[in-house]
Amino acid sequence: MANVPDRTRVRLADISSRAYEHPADRGALVALRSLRGFDEVFKRMSGLFNERALRLMFLAGAVKVGERQFPELHDQVRDAAYVLDLPDVPELYVRLDPQPNAMAIGSQRPFIVVTTGLVDLLDAQERRFVVGHEVGHILSGHAVYRTMLLALIRLATRVAWVPLGYIGLRAIVTALEEWYRKSELSCDRAGVLASQDPDAAKRALMKMAGGSRLVEMNPDAFLEQAKEYDRGGDARDGLLKLLNLTGQTHPFAVVRFSELDRWLKDGSYQRILNGDYPRRADDSSASVGEEVRNAAGSYRESWERSADPLVGALRDVAGSAASAGGRLFDTVADRWKNSGRRGETSS
Repeated sequence: MANVPDRTRVRLADISSRAYEHPADRGALVALRSLRGFDEVFKRMSGLFNERALRLMFLAGAVKVGERQFPELHDQVRDAAYVLDLPDVPELYVRLDPQPNAMAIGSQRPFIVVTTGLVDLLDAQERRFVVGHEVGHILSGHAVYRTMLLALIRLATRVAWVPLGYIGLRAIVTALEEWYRKSELSCDRAGVLASQDPDAAKRALMKMAGGSRLVEMNPDAFLEQAKEYDRGGDARDGLLKLLNLTGQTHPFAVVRFSELDRWLKDGSYQRILNGDYPRRADDSSASVGEEVRNAAGSYRESWERSADPLVGALRDVAGSAASAGGRLFDTVADRWKNSGRRGETSS
């Protein structure tokens, strides 16, 4: 008989992904979701990725998790879906690969893949955090927009010989990569909400940086390392940090650790466990402009916290541009919605 979900954890009934999404991630997602028909266009586009073929490939060449195969992982994905109130428990596959990794794939029937390297590296509670992280990606619908990023990256390589075309695409890809990195910060929060074990989440991030010898690492020292990275040296180091992000879809481990630590300490995690969070039923009424302004505010706060000399030099210029972005999204969303209403009236 199947085990019941672990009810020692608080179930977050009808929780909206907006509850845990990083403001920069949430602003982009709310803007895209507000555009009538946009989600459906990209869901159809992601279908070109051939989700069915990928599932068949993993079904043939990996291990499908269930009650008789990797039962502990099966319990963890089922528990994460229960806690985050995901309607369907996603399939989970374990793939032979020594590189620790996990991913959520698909948009019609999203599923999760973890590598043997990750299973071997992490203990049970740390794996619970990673599984919850991937369930968070599914709840947020990130796969749809990640498909867009992958398609644009492939297109950019094909038109690299056309200078202006490549430069334009590269600018879009760079912006999407920045969103992608913020989506990872979002789902670190989702992972903690699913596991409800912040210490295990921190251990997992430390192991992703330094391997299995956790006894040789220290959370306080790792956090100080994150501060050292933020301080950098001079403006040249700030520029090098920006260049190092080119092509990176994941934030560096020390950044993820410090961002998660800050979110835990500011009380957001506990407020959600106490039931103070937005519901999915209210997602359609979320304000695009407000969310984009929240994103701008988040960037301003991070710039004000940062000791990076280059960030200090750019702070005022970037803040003004981000604030203007909120007003721009308000205008675009209103026009899109109004055109949709006119179309419905004429039909």
